[in-house]
Amino acid sequence: MTVTPEPRLALRADGVLGAFNRAGVLDAADVHVAQRLGQMQQESDERVLLAAALVVRSTRQGSVMLPLADAPRTAVPADGAEAAAGLPWPEPAGWLAAVAGSPLVATGDGTRRPLRMAGGALWLDRYWRQEVAVADGLLRRAADVPDVDLARLRTVLDRLWPGTHPDDQRLAAAVCALSRVSVLAGGPGTGKTTTVARLVAAFRELAEPGAPPRLALAAPTGKAAARMKEAMQQAAERDPNLVDADRALLRQTTASTLHRLLKLGHRVPRFAPGRDNPLPLDVLVVDEASMISLTLFAKLLEAVPPRARLVIVGDPDQLAAVEAGAVLADLTADADGLRTPARTELLRAAVPHDVAAGGPVAPGSPRGRVRDGIGVLRTVHRFADGGPIATLADRIRAGSGAAALDVLRGGADGVVLHDVADDGPITGAPLAALRAEVTDHARKVVGAARAGDAAAALAGLERHRLMCAHRRGPRGVGYWERLVERWVAEDVGVEARRDGRYAGLPLIVLANDYDNDLFNGDTGVVVARGSDLVAAFGSPEEPIEVPLGRLGAVAPMRALTVHRSQGSQFDRVTVLLPAPSSPLATREMLYTAVTRARTAVTVVGSAAAVLSSVAQPVARATGLRARLA
Repeated sequence: MTVTPEPRLALRADGVLGAFNRAGVLDAADVHVAQRLGQMQQESDERVLLAAALVVRSTRQGSVMLPLADAPRTAVPADGAEAAAGLPWPEPAGWLAAVAGSPLVATGDGTRRPLRMAGGALWLDRYWRQEVAVADGLLRRAADVPDVDLARLRTVLDRLWPGTHPDDQRLAAAVCALSRVSVLAGGPGTGKTTTVARLVAAFRELAEPGAPPRLALAAPTGKAAARMKEAMQQAAERDPNLVDADRALLRQTTASTLHRLLKLGHRVPRFAPGRDNPLPLDVLVVDEASMISLTLFAKLLEAVPPRARLVIVGDPDQLAAVEAGAVLADLTADADGLRTPARTELLRAAVPHDVAAGGPVAPGSPRGRVRDGIGVLRTVHRFADGGPIATLADRIRAGSGAAALDVLRGGADGVVLHDVADDGPITGAPLAALRAEVTDHARKVVGAARAGDAAAALAGLERHRLMCAHRRGPRGVGYWERLVERWVAEDVGVEARRDGRYAGLPLIVLANDYDNDLFNGDTGVVVARGSDLVAAFGSPEEPIEVPLGRLGAVAPMRALTVHRSQGSQFDRVTVLLPAPSSPLATREMLYTAVTRARTAVTVVGSAAAVLSSVAQPVARATGLRARLA
């Protein structure tokens, strides 16, 4: 009988690396990279190779660097503490000295080696250089304060936000207008898109007469970009404080993915925007910035002209990027710090009522200027009907697990907890309720798709979404994709063609498809066109139809990971929680999932899973926060 080896095990690893691999601290990939680096640089010290493997693992899991002194605490998986208890961790002082003296490791600014060490922390050299470039770029832009006519700024802000009462949107807009690089941060319902639309109007009015600003909007995913464009169009039609020139600018404004804007993966990379070929822009607004990795942010800063305004918009409490880095969280970590006296005086001249009311704009801070460009929206203006979802999100964000559980158990309309065991399949009433929910929405989508109504099918697709933290396992996307598809076949009655497609089948794009203007994470639905089928993507207002034969990498979509849901909103959301011991049971995961819902959210999981998730914030080690301070 042939025995299939465990893919996480490096079969030829022995010594310290082998011990850590068998304990589940290191994966095979971590071990192989460390061994290869050691061979290339003639490094055989097991302490150094262990450090290399650990920093590879750390980066793979989203951190940018690894403080070696914390490695015995941070590197052990939550469910592997017992197996890792007896591991041969090196003695700290000797470990640091061995790593610092290794030919694998650079400690000065000019040397190029695979690893970089500073202040007792270890980086992969590529990420160290990216972090340095991002910090330097942000600090240079922050120090270059735009020349703004404060009287004009005050006049336009008074028009866009009439009244004399304090308004955090108006103050945040002033912060952005007075900064070369700025951050507009806030949770759901705080009015980020309203503020962006009015900020665009303010930039138009502050520009030279007859020279409207060259403006672009972008987001990490196609879905987020589409929502951003839709929000600007809605503001142009509905915002009573805009004038005709504002509306005209917003109507003609488009939004794209960052990958498309920067031409990443483009067939002719030498023409891609960068330091020597900057984007032809005066203002770039980037939404859903929590999803931007360090690598992507470094490319973005290179491509934005030094004199252009960069406005970074997002919710720092959401999940960070899948890749390494937590740029938005690092930028907003000091959001409540004091601004410099010079910036405070500028703000007082532009929005005296808001500044006089207090808030993080008092003078007296001797620290850097990046914080001067941070505007935080905290007032919730709307969240469906303003009720329990907003309360639940606030309590999750605050780390109050017991209070979040009280909301879930409180019986309020729109918030439900199905308390199920962590160690078995979901059965009984919770499973029946879930089946009824997903098949009811699927039936409406299938009906619209069979009738050839792409707009109604796409709109129906956004009314409910089933979300999982994991991809695999009994609470993972793969398992629920198969189960829900079986339910739909039995309860709705669909007959697939030989290729598995049928009218009403939801699809998700798995890779950027520039030929069809589709991007990784875009969702769509198969729709009948006469006797044939096509795929419809985009918004219900502007569907994009693509023949099935022209589609690139797509897959059926009956469930979605919480990570992939970012940048999207749904009427109703069902969240399948992982076990409390899962490393994905985090505060940011639960908060992100809950805040995708407009009107109702159902959480399926144990009370222990809720408490564990709320109590466990994502810990990403980076050096950017310290560099900016």
